[in-house]
Amino acid sequence: MNVIDLMNHHVSVRNFKGEPLSEKTKQKLLIAAHAGSSSNFVQATSIIEITDEQIRNEIAEISQSAAYVKQSGAFYIFIADLYRQATLLEAHHQSLAPIKNMESLLVGVVDTTIAAENMAVAAESLELGICYIGGIRNDLSRIKELLHLPKYTLPLFGLTIGEPITKNGVKPRLPLKNFVSENQYNPDEFTDLKQYDQVMENYYLNRPSHPKKMDWSTSQLKFFADVKRPEVADFIQKQGFTLK
Repeated sequence: MNVIDLMNHHVSVRNFKGEPLSEKTKQKLLIAAHAGSSSNFVQATSIIEITDEQIRNEIAEISQSAAYVKQSGAFYIFIADLYRQATLLEAHHQSLAPIKNMESLLVGVVDTTIAAENMAVAAESLELGICYIGGIRNDLSRIKELLHLPKYTLPLFGLTIGEPITKNGVKPRLPLKNFVSENQYNPDEFTDLKQYDQVMENYYLNRPSHPKKMDWSTSQLKFFADVKRPEVADFIQKQGFTLK
């Protein structure tokens, strides 16, 4: 399967065999993550593999993803990390202001997300399954304590990787007309969701596991009915970022 077909067959896996990945396989995945694009070669990313069973179990409970975080063959936390740069600046008696602002934080977030997606694609090329674990942001303060994170770092998500027992079908994505425009933003096309809602309603009704009557618009209205994790902004500021 070529890389484009591989990407088009992506699904999140939540049912793993639980067999640990070999050191050789983990090395391949880490090298793939390491090779990702980086803004101005800042490389504002760190990855922590969680091998301690007690730490892994607690993160599984925090993220409300216990079944597949505990069972996956490997579990990584991806961190937007400007601590290295802070250390360099301090050692050379330079101001830390340039790494504290919103733009620098975004550089770290983008770099780290690229690294994670590189690892995900590499894993799937090896016939492994993956699932991103955004639920670590349910309690960032505790994640910081567990991982001994310094200032100027932000844990973004976890990534479970392992041998799948089962896979769901590929979820239909937004049609390209709702996703891509030329030269300028096209609000009429991007928000015309009638066709997509019908596709998703059919998908949810007919999928083999957990069928339900739901379309995409309804799912989004439900998801955005309340503010999620308002404490994240406060955590980011405590980590030394100004959000300005």
